[in-house]
Amino acid sequence: MAHIVILGAGLGGFPASYEMRAALGKEHDITLVNATEHYQFVPSNPWLAVGWRKREDITLPIRKYVEKRGIHFIAQPVEQIEADKSTLHLANGEQVTYDYLVITTGPKLNFDAIEGFGPHGGHTQSICTVEHAEQAYEAYQRLLENPGPVVIGAAQGVSCFGPAYEFAGVLHHDLAKRKLRDRVPITFVTSEPYVGHLGLGGVGDSKGMLEHELRQRHINWMTNTSVTKVEDGVMHVAEHDDEGAVKKEHELPFHFSMMMPSFLGVDAVAAVPDLCNPKGLVKVDEYQRSPAYSNIFAAGVDLAIPPVESTPVPTGAPKTGYMIESMVTAIVHNIRAELTGGTPDAQGTWNALCLADFGDTGAAFLAMPQIPPRNVSWFKKGKWVHWAKIAYEKYFLRKLRRGSSEPFYEKYTLKLLGVNRLKERVERTG
Repeated sequence: MAHIVILGAGLGGFPASYEMRAALGKEHDITLVNATEHYQFVPSNPWLAVGWRKREDITLPIRKYVEKRGIHFIAQPVEQIEADKSTLHLANGEQVTYDYLVITTGPKLNFDAIEGFGPHGGHTQSICTVEHAEQAYEAYQRLLENPGPVVIGAAQGVSCFGPAYEFAGVLHHDLAKRKLRDRVPITFVTSEPYVGHLGLGGVGDSKGMLEHELRQRHINWMTNTSVTKVEDGVMHVAEHDDEGAVKKEHELPFHFSMMMPSFLGVDAVAAVPDLCNPKGLVKVDEYQRSPAYSNIFAAGVDLAIPPVESTPVPTGAPKTGYMIESMVTAIVHNIRAELTGGTPDAQGTWNALCLADFGDTGAAFLAMPQIPPRNVSWFKKGKWVHWAKIAYEKYFLRKLRRGSSEPFYEKYTLKLLGVNRLKERVERTG
């Protein structure tokens, strides 16, 4: 009997526990470890930040659902990983040994990289967690009482740009419904070399389409920018040329700001010798396994993936839900292969798929593979994306409540996008 520990119950880890249980049966022990008792559906945080959702709409009690399916659950932060002893040290003093460890922690949010940045002691808001989105909603109420300039965007080193575009669109739509948009100038500030780069070198006509969406909403933008400092009500940004040199500095006044931070590895993971890159993100081979520790696998945002291309201001490559699901499935297959006397052979597809809601419409893209040149580079927009994002939330939470081990994106999201046949054709032809 083997003991498989899954560390982190987010978009990858919670479904991974179901998939692992279905693949391994009752013969092996599975433990899910998470810092808190509740799962949070992060893709809905932009809606929470403007009051379109409440916490109870997008969170689930993890223990209730996993323990009835024979999965042990521990709600404790991990203080240390002794990889050479296959042991986790938890914050309450408990120790958990494992035969296999699957790391799906998500990132540490790097607010400390910029003076005055972030929601804890800084002057910008975040939508990276439910708690941050609730705090952003409180700040948004103050904006409604005292309308003024807004700055939204993504700082240098960011790899997840979609939520910034989403929030800009959602905020615009909510303000327009309240008849306040004319009193709130919005500036979109991004480290991308151009609008629609998305950390992917662009996907299809993402540049033209996203510029059009910003222009239609009267949202000004600044690209190739880095944030140097944030003071109360003022953001200091540097605009860079194509060589990365500063060509102009700006002071942007704001009454409200939401800026995406760059990501690091969580402390306990980053501290493991030889496991991570300098940012604390886990290095893996083509089978999602650590080259340094053969019994450690990893999937999700905590993974080390090199940038798609070099940009004047540093940007990273995103890890979308479809990609994370693919990584998790590969890990489950590879651990099962080892436990049954085989060798790992399953690889994640690492295709990038994203649904971005803009309040009443939205944009969707599919990049297969993530790094160009691609077999598929598909970018579309329309009201159907708004409804698809709502369906995404509904079906994913239903999957978790039902304990389904069925791959979500294969059955629902690709079907909603109408690209199942296209995907199958591409994969058949390589």
